[in-house]
Amino acid sequence: MEYNLEKIRPHTVSLQERKRMQVTGVTDVESFDEQTVQLSTSLGELTVKGIGLHIGRIDVNTGELELEGEIWELSYSDSQPIGGGLFSRLFR
Repeated sequence: MEYNLEKIRPHTVSLQERKRMQVTGVTDVESFDEQTVQLSTSLGELTVKGIGLHIGRIDVNTGELELEGEIWELSYSDSQPIGGGLFSRLFR
């Protein structure tokens, strides 16, 4: 997936000691609980997994978010356009 970098917010992830994370370029918080936080960012979907996760601060105007807890995993996935990917085309 290609992105027009001129029209999106800058996206950064900063992780300290696997206990505190700052993210910029956040466009939406899809869901959150103490084990999983799912974010939409300007460069794709970001899932954070861990224990005792909680959002310490979020600024919707600037797209900044701070997350605290024991962070185990960060994973990205690109948003698929409506119509799906290869498997949805194969199994129509």
